[in-house]
Amino acid sequence: MADRFGLVDVCAGAGGLASGLEGAGFSPVLLLDNKRQACETLLANRPHWNVVCEDLLEFLPDDHPETLDVDLLSAGLPRVRSSAAVGRSDSDHELRLLTATIYLVHSIQPRALLVENLPALVESPAYAGIREFVEAELAHLGYRFCWFVLNAADFGVPQERRQGILVALKEQWFHAFAPPEPTVDEHVPVGRVLLPSMRARGWRDADAWASQASAVAPTLVGGSDNRGGADLGPSGTKRAWARMGVNAGALADEVPGAEYEWQRSDDQAQMVKITVEQAALLQSFPSEWHIMGRKTARYRQIGHATPPPVGRALGAAIATALCSSSRM
Repeated sequence: MADRFGLVDVCAGAGGLASGLEGAGFSPVLLLDNKRQACETLLANRPHWNVVCEDLLEFLPDDHPETLDVDLLSAGLPRVRSSAAVGRSDSDHELRLLTATIYLVHSIQPRALLVENLPALVESPAYAGIREFVEAELAHLGYRFCWFVLNAADFGVPQERRQGILVALKEQWFHAFAPPEPTVDEHVPVGRVLLPSMRARGWRDADAWASQASAVAPTLVGGSDNRGGADLGPSGTKRAWARMGVNAGALADEVPGAEYEWQRSDDQAQMVKITVEQAALLQSFPSEWHIMGRKTARYRQIGHATPPPVGRALGAAIATALCSSSRM
């Protein structure tokens, strides 16, 4: 489509943000990620996308002239640490990537910038210094900006997932931007989303299990590359999963079959486990979206992703602003 907007997406991961933005009218001219499995995932789903497997800290826009002067630069950056961890030696990398993204704005000069991260980046006093740096750089370049927090559950994602957002636009478009409003009147429970897959192999208790999984999921977290296998999060998160009859200590290789005996036990070890494919559904990836790699690598890509419906809502709001006057 000739009237689609151009997009550069950095730290693209499994493509959750890019696919959502694609649905809002943006066509990627380049996607950047430094993880091989993520790049394989992007190309498996969109073979025509221009995917560059390279570290953001080493990326030079001048080597990729197609990125210059695009409509939108987006970044679903690795999550900043909790406020208590700010200043630790292992907390610097995420902020270096944010800084590199802002410096990319100097080179690329997009009409709009979208950064997605944890709410702490928006709300915590511990990150006031980096926010001041970002704001000063953007103002110097002629952008106006706003910080806000969205909950993915308000956009139909069956998950309690608060996300910190920065949107900046050049002066002539900013007046027409407003953060997206919720798209659903009520949150979608885990059981409703996972019931078809829980039934797929003939599990006779699938409906009963789904009826008790009547809340949205806790936030899916991808975890660190330096820790062990895939699980669904820390102890508090595991307790929330247990209330829905899910053993969050590991992921299953397949959904329960006709022979599976549901114990209806308070013992987490006796509870059903979800699969990587089901985790992708809880992140609202389309069922046909293929995540590449082995189980742990696939789950981490999913857990780190921006849910596509949130990307689409943000993209629609930005596109509305960019259409408010003629594109320069």
